[in-house]
Amino acid sequence: MSTTPPQPEPLQLPEASASAAMPAVVDQVALARLYGEPLFAMPSDLYIPPDALEVFLEAFEGPLDLLLYLIRKQNFNILDIPMAGVTRQYLSYVEEIRQRNLELAAEYLLMAAMLIEIKSRMLLPPKKVAEGEEAEDPRAELVRRLLEYEQMKLASMQLNVIPQYGRDFLQAQVYIEQSLQPRFPEVSMDELQSAWRDILKRANLVQHHKISREELSVREHMSIVLKHLQGRKFVEFEHLFDPSLGVPVLVVTFIALLELAKETLIEITQAEAFAPIYVRLAYTPN
Repeated sequence: MSTTPPQPEPLQLPEASASAAMPAVVDQVALARLYGEPLFAMPSDLYIPPDALEVFLEAFEGPLDLLLYLIRKQNFNILDIPMAGVTRQYLSYVEEIRQRNLELAAEYLLMAAMLIEIKSRMLLPPKKVAEGEEAEDPRAELVRRLLEYEQMKLASMQLNVIPQYGRDFLQAQVYIEQSLQPRFPEVSMDELQSAWRDILKRANLVQHHKISREELSVREHMSIVLKHLQGRKFVEFEHLFDPSLGVPVLVVTFIALLELAKETLIEITQAEAFAPIYVRLAYTPN
């Protein structure tokens, strides 16, 4: 048979003390607003439930955490725990949380039973052991668990001090929008000069003993270059020159390339910086 506990009566203040504690109207300013209506006096039937305000001074992560807190707070020697005092304080805390949350108290009750068992074993006469051996301390297993837990707790606190990604710092990310059509880097004049010097070095390795005078046409070599590029996507810059023809032909061919580039008939490009230079016909949309 269940009985309903009596409800506490509403808190009522004497009329004289209420008026002395809080005036009804202070310069025509309301003390508060209730559902939009001004309130000029403290309600006489004001009732504050007992559980309206709860303050939790300590938060524990489990039975071992609570037990370690009680031992360290009172500076007890963890290797020589006074079981009577610690068990009494532990049970008072467990009784408090049992009244509020029975599921949370289940794990703490298991530790309470272990403490009572250890205290009971300490009251019994010690078991006989062989000569020269010490009697087993009932608190040994509990002390071992407490020391291991304290080591892990200290290690976790040290790890928590280390900066963590997402809590103490974030990874910088920059989104760079790239066009669908690839854009090749521009070929600088210095790179063209360097490529030209390499061609001249190879041309100087070919020696000609026959001296002859030739009339070379830039327009003619422009046509030769265009025919060489016809039907090909890319031609390496060096393949447009034949060192065996001599330096004059190489010079005219290079001038022809510059003229074609000036008239936007060819494109000189490279895939990336310091990469080989390529030449191709300029793309003309239909």
